[in-house]
Amino acid sequence: MLPPLPELETALILLLATVFVAGVARGLSGFGTGMIVAPVAAALYGPRVALVVIVIMDSLPVLPITLPALKIARWKEVLPVALGLALFLPAGVYVLKHGDPVALRWFISLAILACAAALWSGWRYRGPRGAPVSFAVGGVAGLLSGIASIPGPPVIIYWLASNLPAAIMRANLLTLFFVGEGLSIVNLWAAGLFEADAVMLGVVASPVYFAGLATGSRLYGLASDTVYRRVTFLLIVAAAILALPAMQPLFAAIAGAVEGA
Repeated sequence: MLPPLPELETALILLLATVFVAGVARGLSGFGTGMIVAPVAAALYGPRVALVVIVIMDSLPVLPITLPALKIARWKEVLPVALGLALFLPAGVYVLKHGDPVALRWFISLAILACAAALWSGWRYRGPRGAPVSFAVGGVAGLLSGIASIPGPPVIIYWLASNLPAAIMRANLLTLFFVGEGLSIVNLWAAGLFEADAVMLGVVASPVYFAGLATGSRLYGLASDTVYRRVTFLLIVAAAILALPAMQPLFAAIAGAVEGA
């Protein structure tokens, strides 16, 4: 027997609105889902539920664009990063499972703000490259993935500084994220975090996310990529700041306004 669907209350309305916005941002710019949804979902339902929701809703939409990418990805670049991610992702899940929820919310919001600032500034890693460094980058991505489902920023910063063609780098990222999603599902299952309520939230959020992706894809082309990226970064920063524990009174006021509407 399937568990019941969550009731349509204020928290769910706010979550679904955030998920839709994240889907539009992803459809326009190609990134931003985890960094927009993670802090808000963590503020509404807790960091553990937030990760489950993101993993569930962000698994299927990427399949049509990921499967072709597997054929052209450079596995010699992907494998060291994927190995680091695989080994350190369980540590991130352990921190998520046993960490203090308020401290985790601080970490998630501040980590997202730091990642957004690094990407916005255009900073690139200019140090030595090779398998050990790739493994270390993958380890950082694994920790962030296990805690908040945001493995992308450290890898993007690292690979953007390489001489990889844009098409190859995109294929490498899609391949790595595909591997990461599978590893996340396995680790969350092993940690017992796929609780019925969290899973049903992810199920309910998925069609809203699909709708956001479709909307963003249709809007694509109306402005430049620079505009899309700037809008996405602003949404990321707004979500991270709004979901800081210190902003809880404002968050509560927004929830009250939604209830009173």
